Amino acid sequence: MAKTKTNSVPVEERLTALYELQKIDSQIDNLHKLKGELPSEVENLETEIAGLNERNEKLKEEIKELESKISKSNAQISDGEALIAKYEKQQESIKNSREYDSIMQQIELQKLDIQLVQKKNKETVANIKLKEQLLEQGIKKRDAKNKEAEAKKDDLKKIISRTEKDEKTLVKQREKARKTIDERMLKSYDRIREFYKDGLAIVSIERGSCEGCHNQLPPQMIVEMRARKKIHNCEHCGRIFVDRQIAYPHLEHNEEDNSMSEFPDYSEEAWED
Repeated sequence: MAKTKTNSVPVEERLTALYELQKIDSQIDNLHKLKGELPSEVENLETEIAGLNERNEKLKEEIKELESKISKSNAQISDGEALIAKYEKQQESIKNSREYDSIMQQIELQKLDIQLVQKKNKETVANIKLKEQLLEQGIKKRDAKNKEAEAKKDDLKKIISRTEKDEKTLVKQREKARKTIDERMLKSYDRIREFYKDGLAIVSIERGSCEGCHNQLPPQMIVEMRARKKIHNCEHCGRIFVDRQIAYPHLEHNEEDNSMSEFPDYSEEAWED
């Protein structure tokens, strides 16, 4: 559906359409505020859990490699002991001192090799114990993070189950409302909304001040804004002004009203109740 041309639509209608869109977006913002940081917290926890799992698997592989190394070293020790036994048996048939010295030299070399391998095995065993401790700590930390993530997911599911229906309805209303506003105005509206944390792009004037930034406004601007002949932006914060009678048409002038929708109250206080 094509956007309505700006020049063919009266300022009052354009402001009313923008304000209606702002009301819908504010309701959606309130729903998202209920979720708070839960979605990002869950995502961060899942990323951390994945990292812990990867680290734990790496430790398991390293432990297996070290255990394999010890197995090979033990086999090497067994081979060395077998050679020693062989050389000792050969001593029974020695014919001269030269053969005796040669065999003794081989025995000593094998014993030195065995001692070296045994020393390395002790270091490897100590390394295995250290990695096993790290693995145990990693598993405990991973399990704790899993528990924390599940609790946050449960909280998030409760919020979503409570608000999902209204959010879907509001999203449909937002899509319909955006189709009634020209592209240039939407770009300006979206840009202002993205700039402020409260998401307010359309505000009224309260007691001569901008409802968004609370700065005092020149009386002439207020008069011009209420004439509804052109669209005015706050000279301090850039938000778009809407006449209070457009914002709250069902109220008497100067009467205040914080209600902007027929949807349930999704404030944090209401949620806690």
